[in-house]
Amino acid sequence: MNRSLCIFLIPVSLLLSCLVQHIHATQYVVTNTVPNTPGGQLFDTEIGVDFTLSIMPAINNFIYRVFEESCPEDRRDVPVLNVYISEFPGYAYKTGDNINISASAMYNMYQPRSVSKWMFISVLIHEMTHVFQWHGNFGAPGGLTEGTADYVKVKSGYYRQAYYTKPGAGQKWDEGYGVTARFLEYCDSLLPGFTVKLNKKMRYQYNNAYRVELLGKPVEELWGEYKAKYGNQP
Repeated sequence: MNRSLCIFLIPVSLLLSCLVQHIHATQYVVTNTVPNTPGGQLFDTEIGVDFTLSIMPAINNFIYRVFEESCPEDRRDVPVLNVYISEFPGYAYKTGDNINISASAMYNMYQPRSVSKWMFISVLIHEMTHVFQWHGNFGAPGGLTEGTADYVKVKSGYYRQAYYTKPGAGQKWDEGYGVTARFLEYCDSLLPGFTVKLNKKMRYQYNNAYRVELLGKPVEELWGEYKAKYGNQP
């Protein structure tokens, strides 16, 4: 079954007419802390606080659907989720229940300007997944949590398919981002819903043995078979 919400299958211009109506316990707050910078001005002109607030509940719903968290008790309790547009080295990161997005990175990377909303949504899906995913009380490898966030982004369709990591690439299973996302897809092919089950297992703690429990093999063996399937490409 395709879990993608309607918003991830249509142009950005139609997003607002296709939002899923749902009451969330989470309050969303968006703050542009650098409105007088080029990146801050780009955010206000091309994206905006109102648009961001309007799309966050739909992204939240999509993440719940991917992780099969239909009941509130299955989900991370996030009373308030903040998104800050600010200046810092890098692109975006999460601290607690706060998402920080670099204004200067947006200004430099959102080209052409007409794709600004599309690119912003892509970043927001990844970072919001970090907020709502389970991570074994921070015991899970960082590469796994990054890969899981990218896995959700790929499910949404908001990623640059022509340039994205291809199956079989990478040096290690927890390399993160596209490498780990593609490995999670491979594990899904062995056991439908593997990534969802792994996320649920990480609610309280993390252990590499979860792969043995779910797939009957240690993660190193699974990675070796995955690499062999695709010709051991780097």
